[in-house]
Amino acid sequence: MASPIVLIPVRMASTRLPGKPLADICGEPMIVHVWRRAIEAGVGPVVVAADDRRIVVAVETAGGRAVMTRSDHQSGSDRVFEALGAIDPAAAFDVVINVQGDLPTIESAAVRACLAPLADPAVDIATLATPITRVEEKDDPNVVKAVGAEVAACRLRALYFTRAPAPWGEGELLHHIGLYAYRREALQRFVNLPPSRLERRERLEQLRALEAGMRIDVAVVDVAPLGVDTPEDLERARAMIGQRKI
Repeated sequence: MASPIVLIPVRMASTRLPGKPLADICGEPMIVHVWRRAIEAGVGPVVVAADDRRIVVAVETAGGRAVMTRSDHQSGSDRVFEALGAIDPAAAFDVVINVQGDLPTIESAAVRACLAPLADPAVDIATLATPITRVEEKDDPNVVKAVGAEVAACRLRALYFTRAPAPWGEGELLHHIGLYAYRREALQRFVNLPPSRLERRERLEQLRALEAGMRIDVAVVDVAPLGVDTPEDLERARAMIGQRKI
């Protein structure tokens, strides 16, 4: 049986939305909403990995746990790996779920769904995708597409991830959701790999794993959570969460 831990990497710097983790959404900082959704998933302990003491204070004030990490990490995966070593040096947890800190509307069911592909011992990393329903998203480079071979109902073996509309031709496109479940040894291997050629070109770190021959499987879920990157996204998140509370 797997023993998972959920780690939420978060950094204060954001070009398009300064101070994003502490942005107020219906009376609470955004990072607290993400932490609550992860807790509701009920898959294991949840810890926020932060680069700023103010984030730690916000999470602890809400009753959560947070740890400080270095400010110079190049990716969320690097931040997660540092936090994992600090809070679990004895390696009690063998699966690490990386939930991005800017997904305040993430469904707890989606967090649980990310674990399912790891039941297959051949899978190193699991992630999520959802069918694209908005036409404008097909050509949007900010909407990453997952391309894969079907291995089971609602599950693909990833072949590629891209910002381009792919695969070409008639048929469904899948919007990749940046939530990952790593086997612990896979996470360690991944963060020790140098950035790959395709990773640098597409600016997608998961391509590093594929280029190194690691297997990523994709669980297909119904709805994509709203990633908050801009003031407009923040207003949408406030409206969505406000509606839930009515």
